[in-house]
Amino acid sequence: MIWNNMNKYEITNKQKHQFSHDGVVLLKGLFTNLIELIAVAIDQNLASPGPYAAENLLSNQSGRFFDDYCNWQRLPALKQVIYESEAGRVAAALMRSQSAQLFHDHVLVKEPGTAKQTPWHQDSPYYFVEGQQTLSFWIPVEPVEGATLRCVKGSHKWPKPVLPTRWLKEDNFYANSENYIPVPDPDKEGMPIAEWSLQPGDSIAFDFRVLHGARGNHTNRRRRALSLRFVGDDAVYCPRPGQTSPPFPGHNMIPGQKLRRDWFPIIWQNE
Repeated sequence: MIWNNMNKYEITNKQKHQFSHDGVVLLKGLFTNLIELIAVAIDQNLASPGPYAAENLLSNQSGRFFDDYCNWQRLPALKQVIYESEAGRVAAALMRSQSAQLFHDHVLVKEPGTAKQTPWHQDSPYYFVEGQQTLSFWIPVEPVEGATLRCVKGSHKWPKPVLPTRWLKEDNFYANSENYIPVPDPDKEGMPIAEWSLQPGDSIAFDFRVLHGARGNHTNRRRRALSLRFVGDDAVYCPRPGQTSPPFPGHNMIPGQKLRRDWFPIIWQNE
């Protein structure tokens, strides 16, 4: 990690190139100074789940796999992380954008002994956003080795998106599947997979279009992670063939419109 004398996290040209070329890059120590606050935010979310909270295990599966999103406006610690971290500025730098607009937050928790893997998927087919400038941070608050995020390098450049599925039953998310390619098996197909061991405060940044998943948590410690999702200058509203995830009911946007800033605030703007 590189911090300059103004206490700002430095993004190198090599990291910008890697994000553009591979769609994913490791950022060591980006959130180290806020890791305790991030843990508080996650625990606040666990104690007070929102309307989109989900338990992603069937009754015969061990452990616990919890996720929830769109809670930053009601959880003070989460809002503080978004506005006090370097996330917006760093996201804009990697996206090569003049601004970073918050799309949503996402908490993901796998308790010890949770064998279920996060299915391979791209985020973009679930979202009503189109654009070349998109970025997610994946931020664990415990050391992560075996239960880490896995990303297929270069998959953000595939000509067709991957079929979105529901995590619990892994059935199709939308009724019509002809506009998508089937979910691949990157391990069997020998695809290049980026995967890192992480320390608290490290982050993986990846494009919404990157195919990714995560291993089960076979360790004896929790795996709590916060994801922050940003879009850049070229992002616009694009309807999908069904209700999106998150759905954002009542947004009243029209195709091609910039995301409304009262719902999706600009976190960082180049002056």
